[in-house]
Amino acid sequence: MNPISKLLARLATHSALLVTVHAARGSVPREVGAWMAVWEGGVIDTIGGGRLEWDAIAHARALLAGTGKEPGPQPERVLYRLGPSLGQCCGGEVELQFERLSQADVPSLRARLPAHEAPLALFGGGHVGRALVHVLSTLPLAITWIDSRDEIFPDGLTPGVVCEHSDPVQAAVPALASGSCVLIMSFSHAEDLDIAAACLTRQRERGDLPYIGLIGSKTKWASFRSRLAARGFLDAELAHITCPIGIPGIADKRPEAIAIAVAAQLLLLQKAP
Repeated sequence: MNPISKLLARLATHSALLVTVHAARGSVPREVGAWMAVWEGGVIDTIGGGRLEWDAIAHARALLAGTGKEPGPQPERVLYRLGPSLGQCCGGEVELQFERLSQADVPSLRARLPAHEAPLALFGGGHVGRALVHVLSTLPLAITWIDSRDEIFPDGLTPGVVCEHSDPVQAAVPALASGSCVLIMSFSHAEDLDIAAACLTRQRERGDLPYIGLIGSKTKWASFRSRLAARGFLDAELAHITCPIGIPGIADKRPEAIAIAVAAQLLLLQKAP
């Protein structure tokens, strides 16, 4: 469950304080719009950690308990200077906004705190695919997990993961959300080739798949490159496929290590907020 869903579920039974980075100047831990929710027994999400967050949590709980200055009709804003007084050497300034939340605020929060989930399509329910879903489901991604085999997907997945059975598996490519990053790691090289070809065809027609990653070695890619060229794809089109996947320099081949390397590569593609 993503942080926003957790907050909305929490508000069904508990009031909370929403702490938002309203303004920031200089070097600061988090960007404007970053938020955390605070209640007596816990915290959801983060505004950057360290002493800044510690003090903000204490102030929010004082407001909840009625021992601090109660916010008026407008949310309270407090300026924090990240210097010696906080024991943080960032040197910037952060203005935090504090506001009380209840169940009545749920409808407006859905609009105010959009998840901004980028679409990602993962083809393959094997060991690496499972490790990837475990890692990537913690990020703001709308994951579509696709496989041609029945009963391949595990139970207990987070709400942000949609499982889809497709046979033939490449038939799912045309319906992917525009802007999807694609990861290809099926149980079969033949399926991988067909998925890659379908992605390149879609990219030729629409140009809306910013990343197509294919699991495998340089030797596998040399073979695939030759076969895809025989299907009529040009060198410039083939250059859109990343193979091997993951940031370079990671020698560990365990599924969990591959998942972390791939997650890091996907994060490098994202623009800074």
